Amino acid sequence: MPLALSREHANLSPFVQRGKSMKLWHCYNSRSLRVLWALEEMGWARGRDYEVVTMPFPPRFLHREFLDVNPLGTVPYFTDGAVAMTESTAICLYLVETYGKAEFGLSKDHPDYGEYLNLLFQSDATLTFPTAVALRYSALEPPERRQPQVVQDYAKWFLGRLRRLDGHLEGREYLVGGRFTIADIAVGYALHLGEIVGLSEHYSPQVLAYLKRLQARDGFKRAQAVDADQNPFKNYTPNFTVEPREKK
Repeated sequence: MPLALSREHANLSPFVQRGKSMKLWHCYNSRSLRVLWALEEMGWARGRDYEVVTMPFPPRFLHREFLDVNPLGTVPYFTDGAVAMTESTAICLYLVETYGKAEFGLSKDHPDYGEYLNLLFQSDATLTFPTAVALRYSALEPPERRQPQVVQDYAKWFLGRLRRLDGHLEGREYLVGGRFTIADIAVGYALHLGEIVGLSEHYSPQVLAYLKRLQARDGFKRAQAVDADQNPFKNYTPNFTVEPREKK
């Protein structure tokens, strides 16, 4: 069942002003950074080609009127005419396929296409999810609701799931196709969030070098600069340790 449109968009006809009415609701360093980063890399200009609405995190508590736009209260929330989307990696894929941004994706006949799709899905379901749980129960919940064992378990989960990426990145600058794609945006955000949580000290040398290459890109820097004073993690200091991964 498709996501119900907010009242603001329910009366729009399909494809009306597509590409001229793109709008992104964004919180600093949240998953919506993926979408903002993709828009910047693809050459769209903020304020001219798309609009960004920035909010404090978490918006469902600190920006209650946002619930009238997106009943889930989550970011990203993205609209393009009558299209409304909530999943960051899916929005990146939508931008590639809807607007012919082939240089940021792979075609179905490319030998890396299966790996490309796998990385897109893996980036959130396998990598971002455990890191977000660790962050929540180490810093975002009130002190009485924090769960050190949950943090430890999910941090180890995340680091364990990086083993495949470790091997994949050996000898590669980017993940697929020998060039930068939205797979790098999707996975790069997961690694960026892991750095915020304090887990990057456990990254392998090739994973850490890969993250630094992505963070040095102009598109990432421009996206990261948007409303930086709203950073919900600026005073966050990791207060837990994770046992180093076993060497294989």
